[in-house]
Amino acid sequence: MRVALFVTCLVDLMRPRIGFAAIKLLEAAGCEVVVPEKQTCCGQPAFNSGDRAAAAMLAKKTIAEFESCDYLVAPSGSCADQIRTEYPGLLAADPAWHGRAVALASRVFELTDFLVNVARIDQLPGDFAGSVTYHDSCTGLRSLGIKSQPRTLLAKLPKLDLREMTGAEECCGFGGTFAVKFGDISAAIAEKKCNHIVAAGTDAVVAGDLGCLLNIEGKLRRMGDEHTKVLHIAEILAGDA
Repeated sequence: MRVALFVTCLVDLMRPRIGFAAIKLLEAAGCEVVVPEKQTCCGQPAFNSGDRAAAAMLAKKTIAEFESCDYLVAPSGSCADQIRTEYPGLLAADPAWHGRAVALASRVFELTDFLVNVARIDQLPGDFAGSVTYHDSCTGLRSLGIKSQPRTLLAKLPKLDLREMTGAEECCGFGGTFAVKFGDISAAIAEKKCNHIVAAGTDAVVAGDLGCLLNIEGKLRRMGDEHTKVLHIAEILAGDA
């Protein structure tokens, strides 16, 4: 099957190795992977800030670039949710684009969900040896039902010890533009999350959204924790941690 990787803005700008790890995993699952070169943002920041015109423009651009593939896969629950859940409503007033948005939405998946429920990957390239705790990112968990999928994949790595932290499903404080608009509240939420991570006593904290990971890593380091690795699940599963 032909799978298009939606790299995401943060991965492209801040940690490109996540994108390469995602490609490695998709190819290990037997997929032909394409990465549309002109892709940019899914439009979520504009959408969440009320700029529906800009969000609609980016939605149309994304649909046009990705609709020819069998599936669109993103290493981010929030971006996958924007394309799958929000595009049809955003373009509802334009019948032609609405139909294209609905058609693409049915083929949009977050990375771990795709690997488990569509590609049904069995053998993973990774061989991570150590303990990890998993942070459930808000949008992936609550909108896309991403909960068991990453844990199913982590369980396939025999040397990995998963230790659940207290409040794994609680927000890390990022929330996209929320962290910018409500900095003090975001910092307090992040501190609570990081205290739970430290208490878990693991080698690494893992998640499926880079926004969460950047927020968590920044807070951990400011709290004096230089030991705990902060990794995207694609890096762990692909052996690129």
